[in-house]
Amino acid sequence: MPLPNVKTIIAVASGKGGVGKSTIAANLACALAAQGKKVGLLDADIYGPSQHIMFGLKNQDPIIDIDKKIIPIVKHNLKLMSFGFFVKPDEAVVWRGPMISRLFQQFVDDVKWNDLDVMVVDLPPGTGDIQLTLAQHLQVTGVVIVTTPQDVALADAIKGVNMFQKVNIDILGIIENMSTYVCSKCGHEEHIFSHQGGQKTADRMKVSFLGEIPLELETRIAGDEGTPIVIRAPQSAQAKRFLEIASSILKKAENIQPKMPAMPSLENLQTTKSFDV
Repeated sequence: MPLPNVKTIIAVASGKGGVGKSTIAANLACALAAQGKKVGLLDADIYGPSQHIMFGLKNQDPIIDIDKKIIPIVKHNLKLMSFGFFVKPDEAVVWRGPMISRLFQQFVDDVKWNDLDVMVVDLPPGTGDIQLTLAQHLQVTGVVIVTTPQDVALADAIKGVNMFQKVNIDILGIIENMSTYVCSKCGHEEHIFSHQGGQKTADRMKVSFLGEIPLELETRIAGDEGTPIVIRAPQSAQAKRFLEIASSILKKAENIQPKMPAMPSLENLQTTKSFDV
């Protein structure tokens, strides 16, 4: 269903953890806000929330109004909601899928987002409960797939593309993170995780390739210190890459008519191989 007062919903996904998806989501949200858009960032990675850390809000408690609506925290000119506001820093979330799905629905329904031009949803890695709940309950404009160039990440990125296509969500494109390592001392670039895997995967899957983001020390420091690189160093080459990719994503999203949420048939959900038990 459409989310009232939210024009565009962009999900940021990855098939595998550790590819920098949350860093990408944070900086894309900041880049969209820097371009004058009213932006909300929903950290839907319930088991491993990180956006509250990347925005310097480790000790932020949730805010509930008199109507029992959750108020998103405003930081860097965007609205943020993360499960990290509700749990202690070292507390593990040991919940089954249905509980996770219900919490995600609560973040969608009970958070007072008000008017937004764009909501960026930072999804957990993989193709599990949250992704299916998102597809079933929200009219998502499109999804951005984040990968790194090496084969193990690309294999899962392909699964992610296939999953979202099955549930009727448009693929806005693939971003290749950690495309090169840039030495902070001399500026030398090296393809430590292979090269052009994101571009080749996008070509194979017939989806757009949105660009490359190098692995740089300053981007990591910015995230750890609570100020994404787009905010910390807006004139840097890295920030400009995020701004360019965000503009490209927004243009693609504006040309998409969001489809009604869909769930794949049981036949499509089954694996292609059988297993003896």
